[in-house]
Amino acid sequence: MSGDPPNWEFKDRDIAILSELSTDPQLSSRELTQVLESEYDIDVSHVTVSESIRRMRDEGVFREAIIPNEEYYIFALFEFKFNPEHFDEYWRDAMEYIKQDKHTLFFFLSDGEYQWKTVMMFRDRQEVSQWIHDCYSEHGAVIANIRNSAVHNVLKFQTDPRIYEELGEDR
Repeated sequence: MSGDPPNWEFKDRDIAILSELSTDPQLSSRELTQVLESEYDIDVSHVTVSESIRRMRDEGVFREAIIPNEEYYIFALFEFKFNPEHFDEYWRDAMEYIKQDKHTLFFFLSDGEYQWKTVMMFRDRQEVSQWIHDCYSEHGAVIANIRNSAVHNVLKFQTDPRIYEELGEDR
């Protein structure tokens, strides 16, 4: 996957497909074809739907990920504060360590005092503590502090299909 943004001109069909897949990612192209016709008055073949999904995926319009049911894992939000004295020399190794770690679900940069943030998944609290210990052992020269918060009661864990309506407004 490249760092380039997707180059895509959205059609009403594409927006409808993204909305429906957000509601039910398991829909087949044949089922989507029926939904497009009945709900959006869009008449296309299942081959066209399948091709559209493939091209959007290949272009990077959306990403697919397998997210385990939250009953199997505990989620934690980690925020990383840097030691600027060693940042230049060690930041890349620390970033790769966090980014490539099997526990990392979501990793992003932000502004403020804690500039790296991750949402991570663990089997239990002991595993969280061990991960923090290992991270400090490995990358303590660049990480001045890790602030972690347990994420309790995940109440929503999906993309709301209404978000795609805005893509049609951009045209």
